[in-house]
Amino acid sequence: MAGWLGVRALVTGATGFIGSHLVKRLTRLGAVVHAVSRRVRAEDAVTWHVADLCDADQVSDVVRAADPEVVFHLASEVTGAREVRLVRPTLESNLDSAVNLLTAVADAVPTGRLVLAGSVEEPRPEDGDTVACSPYAVAKWAVSGYARMFHQLWDVPVTTLRIGMVYGPGQQDLRKLIPYVTTALLRGESPALTSGTRLVDWIYVDDVVDAFLAAAGSERAPGQVFDIASGSQLSIRDTVELLAKIIGAHQQPRFGAVADRPLDRAQVADIGPAGELLGWRPRTSLETGLRRTAAWYSTTWAR
Repeated sequence: MAGWLGVRALVTGATGFIGSHLVKRLTRLGAVVHAVSRRVRAEDAVTWHVADLCDADQVSDVVRAADPEVVFHLASEVTGAREVRLVRPTLESNLDSAVNLLTAVADAVPTGRLVLAGSVEEPRPEDGDTVACSPYAVAKWAVSGYARMFHQLWDVPVTTLRIGMVYGPGQQDLRKLIPYVTTALLRGESPALTSGTRLVDWIYVDDVVDAFLAAAGSERAPGQVFDIASGSQLSIRDTVELLAKIIGAHQQPRFGAVADRPLDRAQVADIGPAGELLGWRPRTSLETGLRRTAAWYSTTWAR
């Protein structure tokens, strides 16, 4: 796409962390934005649709009403927890919603571009990684499989972005690592953490939005799966220590106060294909992104 002015775009998960940033960007670019929420919302320049994405009929109604040229699917139950009670709700919120959306697009707007949010935690059989580390990871893996099937069988122009650990201003869920640590340190508290040895590939939220727009606008993207992350790894301990330095915190995080999660493994992202086929590269360094993030929380959450 040469530009977004007048382009009809449908965004699921529009009230979430990445989704809200994407909606704002699309609005600024002049797109005609349709957004999905489970509750009635009112916002200038955005048409809101109330729907439960686990209901196939509701999803079909939304797609037909929006008649989108591009669909961004970010609605998801994002959790790294390992509890068995999460298997069913994670399956429904991630897999059912994606399959419903893929089906609705194939039926109503088969030429419409569809960009799905995947995860770098998905298993990679080509690397000998065949066991998912969490209910979330295996649900996202299944979504990627369905996306490839819809593209191969019915030529649906769908692209999957396997996204790394996203952070940045506006992340409301204080259970996530960066919001939790940042707000704790700003309040003079010592956050309780795991050993901190796990290696993570961080990616700033604005860079993720860039990737979604690039995928939607590339003729080479449909049928592909791309890693969207920084392409480098840093341990949780080193990340937290950098954040503490930026904030100027004097208290020490309590590493080892929380048990490491089973099957946790290093996140490995290969961003080469995204650069080659999408022309996308991350632009925000971790230190710059953390400074912006800490500044946002210092004015918004720390009272």
